[in-house]
Amino acid sequence: MNSFFARKFVVQGIFIALIAVLITRLFYIQVISDEYILSAENNVIRRLPIYPARGVILDRYEKILVQNEPVYDLMIIPREVKAFDTLEFCKLIGIDLAGFHKRFKKARTYSPYKASIFEKQLSVQIYGSFQEKLINFPGFFVQNRTVRRYPDSIAAHFLGYIGEVNQKVIEKSKGFYSQGDYHGITGIEKSYEELLRGQRGVQNLMVDALNRPKGNYANGKYDTIAVSGEHMISSLDKELQKFGEQLMQNKIGSIVAIEPSTGEILSFVSSPAYDPNLMVGRKRGNNYMALLNDKYKPMFVRPIQAEYPPGSIFKVVNALVAQQFRLINENTYFFCPGGYRYGRKGFMGCTHVHGSINLKNSITESCNTYYGYAYSRMIDHSGMRSVNAFKRWRKAVSAFGIGTALGIDLPGERNGLLPTDELYTKRFKNDQWGSAYTISLSIGQGELGITPLQMANVMAIVANRGFFYKPHLIKAIGSKKVIKKEYLQKNNAGIDSKYFNVVIDGMSAVVNQPSGTAWYSKIEDIEMCGKTGTVQNPHGQDHSVFVAFAPRDNPKIAIAVIIENAGFGATWSAPIASLMVEKYIKKTISRPQVYVDRLLQANLLPGAIEFSSASKKIKSDNISSTTNTNEKANPVIRTNE
Repeated sequence: MNSFFARKFVVQGIFIALIAVLITRLFYIQVISDEYILSAENNVIRRLPIYPARGVILDRYEKILVQNEPVYDLMIIPREVKAFDTLEFCKLIGIDLAGFHKRFKKARTYSPYKASIFEKQLSVQIYGSFQEKLINFPGFFVQNRTVRRYPDSIAAHFLGYIGEVNQKVIEKSKGFYSQGDYHGITGIEKSYEELLRGQRGVQNLMVDALNRPKGNYANGKYDTIAVSGEHMISSLDKELQKFGEQLMQNKIGSIVAIEPSTGEILSFVSSPAYDPNLMVGRKRGNNYMALLNDKYKPMFVRPIQAEYPPGSIFKVVNALVAQQFRLINENTYFFCPGGYRYGRKGFMGCTHVHGSINLKNSITESCNTYYGYAYSRMIDHSGMRSVNAFKRWRKAVSAFGIGTALGIDLPGERNGLLPTDELYTKRFKNDQWGSAYTISLSIGQGELGITPLQMANVMAIVANRGFFYKPHLIKAIGSKKVIKKEYLQKNNAGIDSKYFNVVIDGMSAVVNQPSGTAWYSKIEDIEMCGKTGTVQNPHGQDHSVFVAFAPRDNPKIAIAVIIENAGFGATWSAPIASLMVEKYIKKTISRPQVYVDRLLQANLLPGAIEFSSASKKIKSDNISSTTNTNEKANPVIRTNE
């Protein structure tokens, strides 16, 4: 009996506890929590995302490169649309009737109940006239946002552009992005997307039966604010960039300028360029397709994606590597009879008959014969098997940042080409090949491919006498001006500093002595050290190349200029580099206007009439022709001069 009463009290206790829980829950729902009030009022609350302003991008002196401009997305909830004057509606927002029906069908297919974009990016002017009559168009409302604006219309390849996210991006973002959001697609906009994009907010608006806003719900208690993206201080010099783009008008190629002491990129010109404002607004799609189909490929980022044989500028690298191997020195002479003979019948022509020539003058006068002998010593006379000597040579060259991406803070950088011993062993069907089989590498031809960024980085290494900092385009992030640690780390090129002096002597003479190949590009009061190159092009006229740094002591700028199909390096690339160096260091140009106009007005696009009689007289430098590295084919490498 006692046991029965004990069980009775337990059951009663359980019932009492359950009732207490239910009463407590009801009290919470009805008195404390507004969860169900919100749910009940969902039909009169519109939750609008508040899009943050993307971070602005500035140049190195904190001048604006890209900023934000207000626009308005016209939104639609198909279920709420009532009959209205569609012709007036179309006229107000600038679309035709067919376009209206197409957009409406797309929105209804997406969802009859959810808001979606009907027309993107109405301008302030269109919105101003449309806003007054919005009440006449039930089911439609406007959502504020910002788009990019480029006040100087420069640096498109560096800045990149933004666009609407697709489903793949939405899924990959794990809920961060939703339909209608924008993200960086190319350039800095893509590389620094997570910092530039900011954080969305939410605004809860009360609307009446006619879909008219009636103010914030609960006085904004449940709203969240948007957080703007971080601003970026780039390494670019806006005025130098603008000048570089002017010089490269009607030319195909690149200019890359680096500050050697930091790795900061001062100028990043890819030509042909395009106005970045074309990638903003309602005509963006049409503009994109036009740029994509342009035969000169203006959207191709040449400084980091184009790969060229470096030509004679590669002699600088071979001169340093051969010294490091202790196979030549500043007092090493070779005899140049007008070319270098190799193998049984191979012949590599030279620019001139130089006679007995030393290392310094081999740079100044761009002697191919000298580097044929130097390369032979590194491969055939190094005290090891040729294939192992080649591996050692390749490792030394790769330390200059050649053959691998440098890790610039832009998407899409290519590695370039630095051939391996496996390539030649496979080609020649054994591993007994020597320098005669790969002799074109001695003068920067053959299987080499170097990006303009890598060319400029080699000059930064020479300017620093043996080291470099990773090239980068963003020097500081946010109000605290944070600098990435990787940009403060020195990278050693593996060459002792003592071996640079003779090479720099030769490079100085290239520009500053009458015997130099770039004498006509000398700068008054600035000792620029440079090297010209002419790169063979099997598809047309050779490419013009020039690399340099200045001044000789305490260098401020290292630069690479390449112009496709323009011939000799001394004719076009060297003068352009010279003007860029002078502009950066002096902040002005002291050369006669006729000198500048010749470069500004030149049309060097393929098929254009490009060489004046005056320009033909400028001294050229290097060789260019077809090179066959198979000794059995009796190759002959010929000169242009």
